[in-house]
Amino acid sequence: MLAKTQSVALVGTDAHLVEVEIHIGTGVPSFTIVGLPAKSVREAEQRTRAALVSSDEEWKASRLVANLAPGALRKEGTHFDLPLALGILSARDRIDPGRLTGWVAVGELALDGAVRPVRGVLAAALACRSAGLRGLVCPAANATEAALVEDIEIVPVQTLRDCIAWAQGRWAPPPPEAPIPPEPEDIENLAEVRGHEAAKRALEVAAAGGHNLLLVGPPGSGKTMLARRLPGILPPMATDEALDVTRVHSVAGLLGERTHLLRSRAFRTPHHNISLAGMIGGGPGLARPGEASLAHHGVLFLDELTLYRTDVLESLRAPLEEGQVRIARAGGAICYPCRFALVAAMNPCPCGYAGDSLRGCRCSHHALDVYRTRLSGPLLDRFDIQIAMARPSRDDLLGPPQGESSEVVRRRVKAARALQVDRYGSTRTTNASASKRQLEKAGRLSAPARAMVGLAVDSLALSGRGIDRVLRVARSLADLAGEDDIGEEQVGEAISYRTLDGDMGVGA
Repeated sequence: MLAKTQSVALVGTDAHLVEVEIHIGTGVPSFTIVGLPAKSVREAEQRTRAALVSSDEEWKASRLVANLAPGALRKEGTHFDLPLALGILSARDRIDPGRLTGWVAVGELALDGAVRPVRGVLAAALACRSAGLRGLVCPAANATEAALVEDIEIVPVQTLRDCIAWAQGRWAPPPPEAPIPPEPEDIENLAEVRGHEAAKRALEVAAAGGHNLLLVGPPGSGKTMLARRLPGILPPMATDEALDVTRVHSVAGLLGERTHLLRSRAFRTPHHNISLAGMIGGGPGLARPGEASLAHHGVLFLDELTLYRTDVLESLRAPLEEGQVRIARAGGAICYPCRFALVAAMNPCPCGYAGDSLRGCRCSHHALDVYRTRLSGPLLDRFDIQIAMARPSRDDLLGPPQGESSEVVRRRVKAARALQVDRYGSTRTTNASASKRQLEKAGRLSAPARAMVGLAVDSLALSGRGIDRVLRVARSLADLAGEDDIGEEQVGEAISYRTLDGDMGVGA
């Protein structure tokens, strides 16, 4: 007796269709799962057997083989329980095989027959739609997540009994519950930041072009306060961006019941003791997305940058360039998207008061040399904008709030981003992430501006990447000004944001 059902295998944020073949034959009673299954899949034997018995289905002693095809694709996760159970019932004529045609099933089975939620249901639903299949059978707790994908049917099931009744035509599933509307965002207002006009300008430029930003200043200068106001001036995500972000959180298992499409840009602030796997992804079994991927289309903020492990910081270099994380495994590489803006804050020296107007630096030359070596030149080179922040003055701290609100700045940022959408033809591409060829087409330099870049190369010893970063920031400045060409003024301001290169502002 042979029966077939369908499920998916998760590879990064993508789901690949898997055919679950069940064969029941004669011989020594056994239950064997083949097709490159991980340990979590092989353990499905015990869960499936107990769930079927708890659902009043007879478990007959026989030689049972389950093949997960294609065999070259590694299968991980507990979501294969439900399709295995349905395949066994179909092979034993408890379910009409035709009822399962065109359906994909995912779900973990409890020993009492309950169907538990699993990760990656949104990716599974997208795979269903891409393959032109009818729909998805999934845990009721994941149904709202699956319903975010249009043009497919969703069958939410609480228990294996419900699933069997549906497959036998005796039960019609209720429609997925409507998503819980998101709570109104509590946006921290940029107008609350006292002083720091140059730093606020840099923050606006970073938001306009998706640039990486480094803030250097003594304790209490307002670095963290300023960084936390970046999400409030970023434009809202387009639908395709929101779907990308929601899919990453689905694979990470961070979506709750009755979830909505994630429309708010992430602001991730990992602690400085985070591990390498925690930052870029990994872990045992199915590799989970790390903080870099959870910040996709948002902001990754690293406070006290020099306290992070060197290997963790250096691991961000390639993702910052490529916009994705590659996690090498025995069965192949797993890729997670991670196109984010990196914002970091640090003190200018170990004691924190180098260059401070009120407190003198107590650090020795040796301590300063050691401090400088904590961050590599290639990593610092990837910060498009580097700003030194001084302690706010008494008038700034005690006077009335001044400066523009986040909403006013956000309107300018949205206008600049709209120009980039027209230029690059995608909401996912910004001046910071555009290819070299795209930037060359968009970055027309006037003759005085080109001469200024040449002078900066000689005086600041800018690397090739440094020059590229200057031109990208200058392009964003031109977009904020609504100008087609990059002028001398934009290049000059962009170069001013690279003056911390080499010494990180230590002793400035």
